[in-house]
Amino acid sequence: MLLVEDDPADALLVEALVEDGAPGVHLHWVRSVAEAVEQLRARRPDCVLLDLNLTDAHGLEALARIRATSDAAVVVLTGLDEKLAGLDALAAGAQDYLVKGHVEPELFGRAIRYAVERKQAERTSAALQASRLRAEENARLERGLLPTPLLRSDTRLGVVPRYRPGQAHALLGGDFYDVVEDSDGFAHAVVGDVAGHGPDAAAIGVALRLAWRTLVLNGVTGAEQLRVMERVLLAERGDRRTFATATTLTLPPGEQTVRIRRAGHPGALRRTAGAWEWVEVPGGPALGFLPDHAEWPETTLDLTETGALALFTDGLFEGCVGPDRDRLGESGLLALARGIPATDPDRFVDELITRVEALAAPTGGLDDDVAILYLYRKASR
Repeated sequence: MLLVEDDPADALLVEALVEDGAPGVHLHWVRSVAEAVEQLRARRPDCVLLDLNLTDAHGLEALARIRATSDAAVVVLTGLDEKLAGLDALAAGAQDYLVKGHVEPELFGRAIRYAVERKQAERTSAALQASRLRAEENARLERGLLPTPLLRSDTRLGVVPRYRPGQAHALLGGDFYDVVEDSDGFAHAVVGDVAGHGPDAAAIGVALRLAWRTLVLNGVTGAEQLRVMERVLLAERGDRRTFATATTLTLPPGEQTVRIRRAGHPGALRRTAGAWEWVEVPGGPALGFLPDHAEWPETTLDLTETGALALFTDGLFEGCVGPDRDRLGESGLLALARGIPATDPDRFVDELITRVEALAAPTGGLDDDVAILYLYRKASR
């Protein structure tokens, strides 16, 4: 407990009250607000007993300076004719007030104890409010990063999106995906990953995802999509080292092919003839690496009626797994995929994530966020 009192006689009275009414409490006495501020910057006491009439501060000014320095519970000390000042102090944030010379030890101990408990309740309430606000912000970011695919009602394109946050991150990172089918029946998809975690990376991811959807809806396709997305990244990033990887693809209607462009992003899993294989088409640098100079070539892959394509961010295979903390890697992910029945797309994706998480469990879970986009053609009716 920190006592801020410039009258030695009153300080002695408080020491006696502490001894009789709050045994075991360590009391530290300073004579001014300036000394109190110095002490509070070094450590936080459970409670501050503050005289409102000091040589270097008077009335609520003293209380304001204390509260600006520390969030410790504050009980103000007033004279018999200063009860209104005590009430004003309560309105200004003090937990209680005591009248000098009119406090019994038992009342003193109870007042201090209740003041500390009320302050702890305030901190808990503030923490809960902050947590609620973070949850609301996370929900807004999630709606921006993880949208509902924009598909026509008669589409033959099946989409299974999934997202898993890394165990070390309470909030979403910069992983994002989207799927849009235009009026001509062309299906467009993107999976991307902004370097970093937390709200900054997530906000850039939202901006890139929204930019991509806007471009698709306005007929901008091919490498121009990635060029505009890169310009958005450059405008939004606060650190020149921030970059983003992305894979974009287009599925033409009536064709058994898919056109892919890759900007520094990992490869994909493709199922053909009932078997999974790892595909990594030629690509260009990540967005932000070579502004205005990058090229991202297009590659056409076969995707038959019974085929499927799984796009994902690197958190799915870059993490450490098992007791030896080995990297799962592309070959390890491919082996897992080959061991899962692919008859039901939703079950396949969920089982793949479950198996990766199980392997990562001994090392604390997934190191990074994971976004997955599983695309397949629905059977003809």
